[in-house]
Amino acid sequence: MKKKIRITLNGRKTDLEVPTHRLLLDLLRDEIGLTGTKEGCGTGDCGACTVLLNGKPVNSCLIFSGELDGEDIVTIEGLKIGPELHPVQQAFIQDGGVQCGYCTSGMLMMSKALLDENPDPSEEDIRFAISGNLCRCTGYAKIVKAVQDAGRELRAKRGGA
Repeated sequence: MKKKIRITLNGRKTDLEVPTHRLLLDLLRDEIGLTGTKEGCGTGDCGACTVLLNGKPVNSCLIFSGELDGEDIVTIEGLKIGPELHPVQQAFIQDGGVQCGYCTSGMLMMSKALLDENPDPSEEDIRFAISGNLCRCTGYAKIVKAVQDAGRELRAKRGGA
């Protein structure tokens, strides 16, 4: 069964007709062509497929497309601010928070959500926030540093460093 939905995807209104049981992850990757969101486990355990749904991080492998009418979705492709990388993206590159890259989009989306809610998180806050995102390459230290540095950059831009 298909359903017509209207979503805001990376800031643009988009009308779609989707099978109600199609997963958001599959919709993004296979139908819309936004392949930055990765499938890791397919069961919501690894966080590789994290996107923002109405500003909150969700595992896109657990969301049915038929439930998305009227929702606002941001993927890794929508994280950039105009032509510039988001400070979280820049900090991950600068601090070496990226290795094989498979978990990176999910880590970035989770980190953005954390910094939106808590602009000055402690190391413990960061480790807790990313605890649902698995990385087998970096050991997390560089990722935590990148989130701290991104938080400092965002606070400085807002005038509250």
